[in-house]
Amino acid sequence: MSALVEDVEVLCPYCGKSMEIDVDCTAGNQNYFEDCRVCCAPIQFSVSVDSRGNLIAVDARRENE
Repeated sequence: MSALVEDVEVLCPYCGKSMEIDVDCTAGNQNYFEDCRVCCAPIQFSVSVDSRGNLIAVDARRENE
C-alpha cells in the first residue's frame, strides 16, 4: 500500500536551495504553484502518481518554462 502523503526533497529552480514538500498522493496527478521558502520565487510543480496512488515523479520548474 502507498503512503497517503509523501515528503519529497526538491531543488528550487531559481536559487538552487533544497526544500521539502508534502505530496498528497490521493489527489492523483497534479500541477500547482508554491513559493520557494528561501527566495520566495513561484515554483511550478508537476506531480505524477500511478493508478494505485504511488508517487512516480515530482518536477519543479520556473513559472514561465
